[in-house]
Amino acid sequence: MACWSSTLVVPVVPARFSVVAAAVAATVAIVVIALQGRVRYASLAAALTCLGVAVASTVTLLHVTAARSGPVPALAARAAVVTVDVRVRSDPVLRPSHGRGAPYTVLDADVERLTRHGVTTRVRTPVVLTGPASWTVVQPGERVRTVARLAPTEPGERAVAVLAARTSPTLLRPAGPLDQAASRLRAGLREAVAGLPPNERGLVPALVVGDESQMPPQLVEDFRTAGLSHLTAVSGTNLTILLAFVLGAARWAGLRSWGVPVLGVVCALGFVLLARPEPSVLRAAAMGLVGLAGLAVGSRRHGLPALTCAVVVLLMVDPWLGRTYGFALSVLATAGIVVLGPPFGDALARWLPRFLATAIGVPLAAQLACTPVVAILSGSVSAVAVVANLMAGPAVSPATVLGIAATLIAPVSVVVASVPGHLAGYAARWIVEVGTRAAGMPGADLTWPPSGLGVAVLTLLCAVAAVITPWLLNRRWVSVALAGLLTLWIVHPVRVPVPLTWITGWPPDGWLIVACDVGQGDALVLRSGPATAVVVDTGPDPDAVDQCLRGLGVRRVPYVLLTHFHADHTSGLPGVLRGREVGEIGIRPGASSTADQVRATATAAGVDVVPVAAGELRRVGALSWTVLGPAPTSTVEADSAAAGDARSGGVESTEGEEGSAENDASVVVLAQTQGVRVLLTGDVEPASQRRLLRSGVDLRASILKVPHHGSRYQDTGFLRAVAARVALISVGADNDYGHPAPSAIEELTSEGARVERTDLAGSVAVVKDGSGLSVVTRSVPR
Repeated sequence: MACWSSTLVVPVVPARFSVVAAAVAATVAIVVIALQGRVRYASLAAALTCLGVAVASTVTLLHVTAARSGPVPALAARAAVVTVDVRVRSDPVLRPSHGRGAPYTVLDADVERLTRHGVTTRVRTPVVLTGPASWTVVQPGERVRTVARLAPTEPGERAVAVLAARTSPTLLRPAGPLDQAASRLRAGLREAVAGLPPNERGLVPALVVGDESQMPPQLVEDFRTAGLSHLTAVSGTNLTILLAFVLGAARWAGLRSWGVPVLGVVCALGFVLLARPEPSVLRAAAMGLVGLAGLAVGSRRHGLPALTCAVVVLLMVDPWLGRTYGFALSVLATAGIVVLGPPFGDALARWLPRFLATAIGVPLAAQLACTPVVAILSGSVSAVAVVANLMAGPAVSPATVLGIAATLIAPVSVVVASVPGHLAGYAARWIVEVGTRAAGMPGADLTWPPSGLGVAVLTLLCAVAAVITPWLLNRRWVSVALAGLLTLWIVHPVRVPVPLTWITGWPPDGWLIVACDVGQGDALVLRSGPATAVVVDTGPDPDAVDQCLRGLGVRRVPYVLLTHFHADHTSGLPGVLRGREVGEIGIRPGASSTADQVRATATAAGVDVVPVAAGELRRVGALSWTVLGPAPTSTVEADSAAAGDARSGGVESTEGEEGSAENDASVVVLAQTQGVRVLLTGDVEPASQRRLLRSGVDLRASILKVPHHGSRYQDTGFLRAVAARVALISVGADNDYGHPAPSAIEELTSEGARVERTDLAGSVAVVKDGSGLSVVTRSVPR
């Protein structure tokens, strides 16, 4: 823990503090030992802890200094454009744009040569590279050249800068033989399973080598809800299964003595090369070896020291691992297996067959240990995870082993490799069935606050559960009764009305509207009754809006309004539909490809989609609203032509490259709840803002959702007419659009509005209390 804490602190504090801390810790260690005539256990433990701080701080500081040396950090701070030669370190991942742009590629790389103003400098600096879809052709190990703009990253990250590539990659040197071999093997596996249905075709490569490129998005969501996400990423489980099969077969074939561990090391090296020698894979290999050893010896006395040794060595090799949730989950899962797995299995073995006791005890131990971190990441605790892992477990090993066989055979013959590949698909089909059905259970998720106090309470509950679980599992009828009650609760959950507000302060009492922190996009929640709300736009990320709604305790959504068809307002719709009763979806009139996607998503969920119309009046519980726009297309075009109307000035009166007809077609709604007026504006541009102003409608509102994420294109007369007391800007941190614009914030502030931004404050709730309106914010890790 001392070493781990050091790797968390050193990258984000000035170097001189780390030097002083290391020197002080080393001095204390020497003094403690020197003052003891006879070294006692307590003094030795204290000395070793201080020594761990000194060594970890020093090693981490050396890593950080090496990464930050050279001109890249300074150039990134100035957003300089440079020509760079980079070595690709990871497989490229194609990600959808959260705005209106095309999909983009993300990968890890090292800058090896940098040229600016004719001066070339040799460096070795880790970066994150983003580029157009043409970058998906690069392979790990290749050296390529491109022109890119530099941007800084957050303190403490491994990558010193972000490279936004402006040109396609120019190959300078192909990948090495090992990287090329790994690429061919991975491509061969994809070809071997090409004839499988989409779910199985995507799952088998993910199980074998962590290749999630073909995983359908809905299956990814289902696995997350069911607690099976660890199966689709490179983890210690992959290597544990491989080693258990290979070493078991070797022993059966008569291999003894040193041959067994040597074969194990060879398999581990082969696994690392196949799955790419990235930090996460090295971590998985170490945790897999420790987990297998822990299960083999069945003793905390041997397993726990091995785990702690592996953690320290990994942190010395790569200190940034300690700052990732994946590392924390791997360590905790392995610790659960090593420390809690044997007593859980022994207790169950008193009345169950040993193989079944182990099959239940191991996932139960791992899930219990990981629960606090899972709650931080998702804001929920999965009630079906243990059951889902137990049911999926028997199919994981054959799917993985058969998939590895297909991978090794594919370079020789894809036709032959398709035989084990399709057999792996049959095993994967069972896992898919378990994941999708478990995710569909009414009690799949139990909302839990991811605040500091909430996680502390959950950790305490998990510790208590770890102590009493062996006692419970040792008693047959108690265990059977608890399992039956859990099954009934999952199938037909009973909502226990225990408020969690005392833990988090969220949701605040009397909240009227919440601007959810969903990144660069809009997602507004208007309360209409107990556990009931209307949602206006859904943001770009289903997980983010789902987490926001769960945090607010919203289980019923009578109406969803999508103001217009841009991805940053509509792509999160599956998250709203996830596990909630949704009545109807309103959309702007007109057709588009995104509208077709919305209808397909809604149809799959059994929800009607209805176009809205200007003048439409609606009421849900305590909430009512009137649709003010959009205007007919001809009116919008006429107003766009009159953008320079002299009757109202603007923060910027001429539409620029950000303006679009789709933005101006946004549905505008004036809502009222408990006597408070709320104006929701989508992304309307100044033309439509002026049209609303000239229409004569009363635009006054206490709360304004600022149009277009606070862009610089705002009409001053419109903002003055609204005269909002609270201005909500839903915007993503460090977005590429320059939102929100300082000029827009200045104009809103000058009109007396309190400006709240989700990029700085997290989710923002406007509350009605005895003194009027107040604001409560909540920042949650996403």
